[in-house]
Amino acid sequence: MKRNRNRHNLFLRLSLLLLALCFFLTSCTHKDDTNAIRQLIKQGALCAENHDIRGLIKLTTEDFLAMPGQHDHNGVRRILWMAFRHYQEFKVMYPQPNVELESNGLNASATIYFVIVKKDVSFPQLIELHKDPQGWLEAAGENVDLYRLTLELLKKNKDWLVTRAHLELFRGLGFGE
Repeated sequence: MKRNRNRHNLFLRLSLLLLALCFFLTSCTHKDDTNAIRQLIKQGALCAENHDIRGLIKLTTEDFLAMPGQHDHNGVRRILWMAFRHYQEFKVMYPQPNVELESNGLNASATIYFVIVKKDVSFPQLIELHKDPQGWLEAAGENVDLYRLTLELLKKNKDWLVTRAHLELFRGLGFGE
């Protein structure tokens, strides 16, 4: 009887250890995926600042669509080319993006609030508020045009790629197309 109880306790302890290990590994995976998506967003901002259309397209899936308007890769290339000519040299500023991972581990969404400013313009208060999205939005909204970009992402061969992008301009009372 005592032997069975010892086996039962050992089994219970091993089960709890395995459960804790699974939780830890899942937690680490979510953190890693969130960081990978934030790095993808950072890479996209750098590509935009460098007018690297090809680099931006490489961050998307083959069936990528940009909205409003449901533009495929060719449509996005034309829009980016016109935007880069309009803005010339610029930088993209944004607070830490909000990333939501789906339970399947293969899909995610991200929301990025950002501004486009001339390269020589400085907003030190925005840099200081990087980890405070609400404070960042309040400070940015008073000075420049504010945009919201919502991304849908897919994990493909351990890499995250953008499947859909929806861009909205802040219109004073909220975001709209």
